[in-house]
Amino acid sequence: MTIQNDHPLGAVPKTERKGFWSIASVLAGFTFFTSTMWAGGSLGVAFSFSELLLIIFIGNLLLGAYASGLAYVAYQTGLNTVLLGRYSFGSQGSKLSDFILGFTQIGWYAWGTATIAIILTKLLNLPDAWQIPLMIVFGFGFCISAAIGYKAIALLSKISVPLMLIFIAISFIKGFADVGGLSELASIAPVESMTFAVAITTVFGTFVSGGTQATNWSRFSNSGKTAVIATLAAFFIGNGLMVFVGAFGALVYQQADIVDILVAQGFILIAVLMLFTNIWTTQDNTIYNFAAAGCNLLNTDKRKLITVVGAAIGTLLAIFGMYNMLIPFLVLLGTFIPPIGAIIMTDFWFRFRADADLLASTEPVKFNYAGLAAYVVGSACAYYSPWVAPIVGIVVSSAVYCALVVVLGMSDKDSKTA
Repeated sequence: MTIQNDHPLGAVPKTERKGFWSIASVLAGFTFFTSTMWAGGSLGVAFSFSELLLIIFIGNLLLGAYASGLAYVAYQTGLNTVLLGRYSFGSQGSKLSDFILGFTQIGWYAWGTATIAIILTKLLNLPDAWQIPLMIVFGFGFCISAAIGYKAIALLSKISVPLMLIFIAISFIKGFADVGGLSELASIAPVESMTFAVAITTVFGTFVSGGTQATNWSRFSNSGKTAVIATLAAFFIGNGLMVFVGAFGALVYQQADIVDILVAQGFILIAVLMLFTNIWTTQDNTIYNFAAAGCNLLNTDKRKLITVVGAAIGTLLAIFGMYNMLIPFLVLLGTFIPPIGAIIMTDFWFRFRADADLLASTEPVKFNYAGLAAYVVGSACAYYSPWVAPIVGIVVSSAVYCALVVVLGMSDKDSKTA
């Protein structure tokens, strides 16, 4: 398969745009991820079944709306998040968001690499000494489809997503039978505690970094409708399903991961297939996102090289223990990532009046101080807020950015001097 460059430093041309099923399959494969189930497991033991459903609904609706808003901007401009960041943070100032987004994606890649190695050794009863060699094999193996580009990732997702849905359906049917039906499931009492705000932040944080960078795929959309609906389906329905699977497994089997659940149900072969399809379809998206951020940070179009370098860094992090840091990592993501996407959307709608042609003809300034200041204020408010951190970060950063653009007298004309 021919390696595609996928326009790491420019807009996707109209001639290379894709339809709904292509975009939806890639994004669904991205959101079908083990770590989301683990987060769901932490919720499943802390809330009643009815409370759990409400948290999953609200958290994923917020996440889906956020990601869909960015998806529409990406479709209109043909640009991904890191390239849009040049306008909202400046050509040099955007390197801050590049670093933050790149770091979060490499953290996910490390977690996924460690996860498959650790689970596989347990499933096959291999010595623990096999874990590091397997991390190296999978760390570099999973980046192959990402290095090839969109076509390889789309092909993998079109095969893997239907298979995963079938595997999950089999597990649900067996699980409901084992627990004794919906009434028995609803009667299970929580054994741990978690605040509503932390729960929503955890759900939002499960894929807010991915949602912020899902523009790498939504910018390939052939219409605004395709971009918005495909993204909403992946992040509201797809991510919500993963959270529910984890919570369901924790309630019924005291296991959050679908692979462990399938093993407990006696489906060993399906568990192994689920492990590979689940991890790989997210890992290639994740390292692709890292490469996109890295290309903008270093101002290079050598996407394949950046992909391999990112895989090496992620593999090292996996070896040094990223596996044990999931929940704190999710809370940090839910706090510090949403203001980036919020400012990018606000910049497009407020400063450029949703005019993609105007944005394309505008040369970014080196430092957009309004965007940088709004990010600092929004992130600080989210971090110290006792309420739902992602919502606080989004609302505050957007409001501060609008105010600063007016106060500083910034307009599209002012942006034309680099």
